[in-house]
Amino acid sequence: MNEWIQRRRSCDSSYIQKPFNSATMDGEFQRDRARVIHSSAFRRMQSKTQVLGIGESDFYRTRLTHSLEVAQIGSGICEALRQRYESNVFYQTWLPSMSLIEVICLCHDMGHPPFGHGGEVALNHRMDSFGGFEGNGQTLRILAKLGEYSPEHGLDLTRRTLLGVVKYPCLYSDVRNFSQQSGLHLQHNIDAWTPPKTIMDDDADVLNWILSAFDEQDQKLFTCIEKRADKHHRSIHKSFDTSIMDIADDIAYGVHDLEDALAMGLLTERQWQNEIVNELSRYDDCQINDEMGFYSQKLFSSSDKDRKHAISRLVAYLVRHIEIEERPQFQHPLLRLKATMAAPACDVLELFKSFILRNVIKRPEVQVLEYKGQQMILRLFDVLSENPRRLLPDDVLQQYEEADNKPRILCDYIAQMTDVHATKLYHKLFTPNMGSVFDRI
Repeated sequence: MNEWIQRRRSCDSSYIQKPFNSATMDGEFQRDRARVIHSSAFRRMQSKTQVLGIGESDFYRTRLTHSLEVAQIGSGICEALRQRYESNVFYQTWLPSMSLIEVICLCHDMGHPPFGHGGEVALNHRMDSFGGFEGNGQTLRILAKLGEYSPEHGLDLTRRTLLGVVKYPCLYSDVRNFSQQSGLHLQHNIDAWTPPKTIMDDDADVLNWILSAFDEQDQKLFTCIEKRADKHHRSIHKSFDTSIMDIADDIAYGVHDLEDALAMGLLTERQWQNEIVNELSRYDDCQINDEMGFYSQKLFSSSDKDRKHAISRLVAYLVRHIEIEERPQFQHPLLRLKATMAAPACDVLELFKSFILRNVIKRPEVQVLEYKGQQMILRLFDVLSENPRRLLPDDVLQQYEEADNKPRILCDYIAQMTDVHATKLYHKLFTPNMGSVFDRI
């Protein structure tokens, strides 16, 4: 298992790795967690949109608070699985430690650009001919190349941590498929340029290094792609650690974002009754139906404590239904094992997620903010592309001058901005009475 605590810098003959807190394997994952928590990319998530716009209220979640909640849920899942499979030595051996699952969850959203999905689509629209852009792929890029801990290898995390962060083990050029999509020609609606779930082409070397610990057959199977005629192709498999993080992320999105929407008054009891209560009544074996009076009363209570009580119970219900399944086609345990959520809990979670998407994320009031941010990103990218020597900070300009793929440097620069930073730069450039020579770019 030592190959999974290896760092890419360990290939350098001059690199000497010292123990962190302890010489145990978990000590290396503690080091990973420390590097992530103390990184600038982690701090920037406090000013990046989760669902509702930054500044709407101090209560609502940002990318940072969301990631903290995903880490808490992820560690809770691991503890529940340890107890559930306490007599299974094989599972106990490969379940991620608390430090490991926490660092994977904490950093899973670090690559998301300002203004959420709108910013992601805008950057991909400009980067499609240069290797693409996608938020999850950018997370890996930050951890393995851009982070401030080492000159060439970013935060230089262990191989297993990086594997856990890779949600989609495929390259942009392999899964990109815009050929059958309509709307690509539109000027004021670029939704058709939503990127595939992927790793950017510039980071193929990182993916190859992570997967080199597997045998050739496992690598080939793990990176296989489902071809689709009318949309982007997609990867099929995730590693064991990733599957736990992914479920924790879905729970935080489906349940905790529901809490935000209720607190802000974006959802009505009628919507809850028609789209959740009535739908769940179709599942005879769903425990939530037996307690629906409790949930309906507490969630729509004027008391934050009542609402939190119901949210906590929903999370506990979902976590109790998570189990481990085996995929016999894989040889390595990190690929062979997979966390899944059993029915009907998985159906409940999907219902919550679609409820939030339909009634919160897609509502015009939220989409206006996302669209406005998207347009700012497009214009910033274009102006910086045409005026790099006038407008880029000195350190970014140096990277730009030395880079083979110059648009990637611009993309990295914009993607790391917070919502606030991007807005200030936009106004500094385009609003006549805004900006000062003392404002940092």
